Amino acid sequence: MITFGTYDLFHIGHLNILKRAAALGNHLIVGVSTDALNFSKKGLKPVFPQHERLAIVEALRCVNEAFYEESLELKAEYIKHYKADVLVMGDDWAGRFDQFKSLCDVVYLPRTEGISTTDIKQGLATPPVVSAS
Repeated sequence: MITFGTYDLFHIGHLNILKRAAALGNHLIVGVSTDALNFSKKGLKPVFPQHERLAIVEALRCVNEAFYEESLELKAEYIKHYKADVLVMGDDWAGRFDQFKSLCDVVYLPRTEGISTTDIKQGLATPPVVSAS
């Protein structure tokens, strides 16, 4: 099993999908997007640097191995290198990784409702409303 993500501001949604991915087999490998990859695809740097995000993911009991994902274009190479038989992604990516079905099974798992790193970051950037009483 292999999956990929940024895992910035690690939250229960990240944990849930990693635990569900691990339950599909007996060895979960996780590609953690590098800071440079995140900047190239989103125009933003993660809050936490890649070495901290990798350390968090590696420390999880459900994760057997983690590595830096340096390029979106290398997903097929990562699948082959790690001999992954299943690629697991969140269902917000449904259909977008089907091109890898010739290399392995592709499974899209439901995301945890009501939580996303993007929403958390936007909430942190929005000043609280203070009533003038």
